[in-house]
Amino acid sequence: MHGDNRQVNNSEDGSLFRDVSFFVTAAHELKSPLALVRQLALSLETGALDPRETARIIRQITLTSERALRLTTDLSRSARLEDSLFDLEPLNSQQLCEEVAHELAPLYKASGREIRVSSSSRRSVLAVANRDLLRRIMLNFGDNALHYADSDAPVELRASTHSHGAKIRLGVRDYGPALPNDMWRRLQTQLGTGIQPLHMRPQSSGLGLYVAGQFAQAMHGTIGATRHRDGATFYVDVDASTQLNLL
Repeated sequence: MHGDNRQVNNSEDGSLFRDVSFFVTAAHELKSPLALVRQLALSLETGALDPRETARIIRQITLTSERALRLTTDLSRSARLEDSLFDLEPLNSQQLCEEVAHELAPLYKASGREIRVSSSSRRSVLAVANRDLLRRIMLNFGDNALHYADSDAPVELRASTHSHGAKIRLGVRDYGPALPNDMWRRLQTQLGTGIQPLHMRPQSSGLGLYVAGQFAQAMHGTIGATRHRDGATFYVDVDASTQLNLL
């Protein structure tokens, strides 16, 4: 009996540790945008800025706040995944990439960066997914690419067929530091299953990738990453629709 009690207590302790770790990571992830908003607000309080600079700072505060709100919304949604049912429907994956790029474009522009959609086919491929969850995954990847890549090269969104047409892959290609082989292998086996910081990208806590993995799993999909010499592509694979592709 005592052995059983110890096992229960150890399990509870492990669960408590994971919960505390999750909240600490979430707080760390939110600290950066909140600190930036505070810094920008203090700049406005001086009253020494010209109208153009004042307008720029106000715009940056708005965009940074929107990014923080996306994260808090994702965290709330992730906590309720087990209690929710998500309708799956055929979606135009190319169009969804364009919507995400359009939504993130002002944030990229404010940072002097560019985000665009790379067309991989003349035909728009249909994915079976939940629009809101798939959109949030791609927004998450887009946020990561902006803040954790170290190149001024454009970030590219792409939708394509995969696994002999059985899957649709939506990916975000960034240009940044390459991961060492051992770290890459660990990332490949653990991606999306836990909070895993990317040490070559020190601002990344890994929380966003974990949440993206939870969203993908709720749609019977998976997330993954492809390494390049000058960056990485983070992607989500979902089922392809059996309906005819759009022209």
